[in-house]
Amino acid sequence: MTEAGLPSAWAQDNFSVSRKNVVRGIHYQLIHPQGKLVRVTHGAALDIAVDLRRDSPYFAKYVAVEINGEGGQMLWIPEGFGHAFLSLSDVTGIAYKVTDEYSPAGERTILWNDPHLAIPWPIDPKLAILSDKDRKGLSLPDAEVFA
Repeated sequence: MTEAGLPSAWAQDNFSVSRKNVVRGIHYQLIHPQGKLVRVTHGAALDIAVDLRRDSPYFAKYVAVEINGEGGQMLWIPEGFGHAFLSLSDVTGIAYKVTDEYSPAGERTILWNDPHLAIPWPIDPKLAILSDKDRKGLSLPDAEVFA
C-alpha cells in the first residue's frame, strides 16, 4: 500500500452494516483526525469525501463514488476530509481502516444534505434514514473545520 501513497500502519479496523436508504455522515474528527480507507464488503453504497480544509483550493468540494462488494474498489479519504455514504442495497457492509483512534470529543458532523455543499444525493430526503447524530449535523458555515 505504501507504493500507492497510503499509510503502512493503521490504528483501527471498523465495520458497519446498513440497510437501504441509510445515510451516514458527513463525519470527521478535529481531535485525532483520521484518514480512512473504505471498501464495501457486500451490497453497494454511494461513498462521499468532502474537503474540509479551509485553506485548500478544494475546500467544500466533494467526490462521490459508487462502490460495491463485487468490484473490489476502495476509496482513500485523507485527514482533513469529511466522510458520508448512502446505502444503495437492502444490506450494505462497509469496512474501513483508519489512521487514528476514534475520539468522541473530536467528532463533528455536517448535515448530509447541506445546501452549501450541494451534493446530488440520489434519494428523496423524505426517504433518508438518519441517526439522531446525523439529523443534528451542522451547516458548513456553522461547523468547525480544519485550518
